[in-house]
Amino acid sequence: MATTTTTVGSKNGEGEQKRREKGGFKTMPFILGNDICDKFASTGFGANFITYLTDQLHMPMVEASILLTNFGGTSSLTPILGALAADSFAGRFWTIIVGSVFYQLGMLGLLVSALLPSLRPSPCSAPPSGAGCQRASGLQLTVLYLSLLCKSVGTGGLRPCVVMFGTDQFDHEPGPGAEQQQQVVTAEAAEAVAERKRRYFNLYFFAMGVASLLALTVVVYIQDNVGWGWGFGIPAIAMFVSIVVFLIGYPLYVRLKPGGSPFTRLAQVAAAAFKKRNAVVPEDTGMLYQDKELDVLISTNGRLLHTNQLTFLDRAAIVTPGDISASGQLDLWRLSTVHRVEELKCIVRLLPIWSAGIMLATVEAHGPFTILQARTMDRHITQHFEIPAATMSIFGTMAFLVSLALYDRAFVPLARRVTGLQSGITYFQRMGIGLAIHILGVATAALVETRRRHAAADHGLLDKPTAVVPLSVFWLVPQFAVNGVAGAFSSVAQLEFLYDQAPESMRSTAAALFWLSSSIGHYLSTVLVTVVQRTTRAHGNDWLQDNINRGRIDNYYWLVTCLMVLNLGYYLICFQFYTTMKPLEMADEKDDHDAECELCALQKNGTGAGGAV
Repeated sequence: MATTTTTVGSKNGEGEQKRREKGGFKTMPFILGNDICDKFASTGFGANFITYLTDQLHMPMVEASILLTNFGGTSSLTPILGALAADSFAGRFWTIIVGSVFYQLGMLGLLVSALLPSLRPSPCSAPPSGAGCQRASGLQLTVLYLSLLCKSVGTGGLRPCVVMFGTDQFDHEPGPGAEQQQQVVTAEAAEAVAERKRRYFNLYFFAMGVASLLALTVVVYIQDNVGWGWGFGIPAIAMFVSIVVFLIGYPLYVRLKPGGSPFTRLAQVAAAAFKKRNAVVPEDTGMLYQDKELDVLISTNGRLLHTNQLTFLDRAAIVTPGDISASGQLDLWRLSTVHRVEELKCIVRLLPIWSAGIMLATVEAHGPFTILQARTMDRHITQHFEIPAATMSIFGTMAFLVSLALYDRAFVPLARRVTGLQSGITYFQRMGIGLAIHILGVATAALVETRRRHAAADHGLLDKPTAVVPLSVFWLVPQFAVNGVAGAFSSVAQLEFLYDQAPESMRSTAAALFWLSSSIGHYLSTVLVTVVQRTTRAHGNDWLQDNINRGRIDNYYWLVTCLMVLNLGYYLICFQFYTTMKPLEMADEKDDHDAECELCALQKNGTGAGGAV
């Protein structure tokens, strides 16, 4: 039995016209302006923070490194909560605002701790772990941890929402009402959307790279040569500006209504499939339950069609007795629509590929070690000017920006001639290339550290950790550059993959998955550092110690290189078995009526709740 739909042409036409006046490229200055200021603030804070921890708070190297990786892991874990709030009830716009406020509070807390001498230990010229240095007190550490906690909470609201809020301004095509007709999407239109999306992601990462470049040159120099008050104050001011800029664009934004908690829907499908684990899936998949009205808020661009993978989850869409309560309400913990089942399938399918990105975050979490290496090397550019150790990251950022620019201008046109693809290569291939280049980057870091240690030994500096090794800091440039090129391939491709393969109602969740891999990678780095330190110390050859001239950071880098090789092999296996399947409903309204299995129609035909089994 077909359901009847009605449209109110004039009202819907006016509403659609108003929606079309919003969004588009005119919103980009506000959205990207907000994120540029945010990135400037976060990079200016984080790039040199290990120096603040070791010099100002007198933390030993390994303890400071673990604190930073734990903070990075937590900051990458909170986006799951932010995505849940955005997709469930708050929407992306208000989640960004709340996240920005918390981030601002965290920056102000760090600024106060840098300005007030009572919130820092007394100055000390001895090594941080030396007996003559006073460690930070409980109160001082409490202020630090609360500030970092506020920053982590703020990051949870920003990271999963900003980039996806930008895509909302282009990608959303509003329908004519709650009971909208399904629109036919031509191959040409789909290709245009994909191209626009790819260019947007490149633009987003390029803008973030420019912000990092500014922070690594301006803020780090101020922190090393002017003071930590201004060093933290400038990022705090930038964060405040980002909030103001974002609010100015409020009237122009497309603000999509949240479609309910995606995690709840996924749990409901899993629970329903488990409860019906003994049910037999019908050969005619048209008998599986569908409900356009129920799915309208989570399928504005079309409902997902049934696929033949992970068919054990199809049991959640089998109609059985008891699926409707005595009051006539559908029990979503017992029965799900095909669209909701396919949402869970999409997420499950992408998890193996997604997990290969965890090791990238593990590699990035070792940045503090590189800064400590740079501090022991000759950093003179001229006789009277030294480049700050943390500013060395600028070479990675520059390589990242140049690679992004050349990727669109040179690499894609050349690859297009070979592959015939509009994008040149797929994001799967782009991610694989990035993983391979990352291996070269870590191996290069190991070789350079071996060279630095030999220079320290040759000049009798093994027991002088604060002495300057007569080796130019620019020996570190190749590893930064290689990792920057790798990031231009892997990071952009990973986010594009998650966005493309995730259901439309879970795009904030997809961005959260991107940061979740970073979170797990940071925590994995903490575990790796702890295990390596304890194991090597037990054997009398501590690889990771405050005196890095006596340590063996090069061996640690070789260990990470081997893990990266294994990770690349794992990715290739996952790619070999991955199947891209996310078909959308493309039938017209008449065909939809014939195809749908509506529970109310079954009841009206007198078959009852179990009639479809």
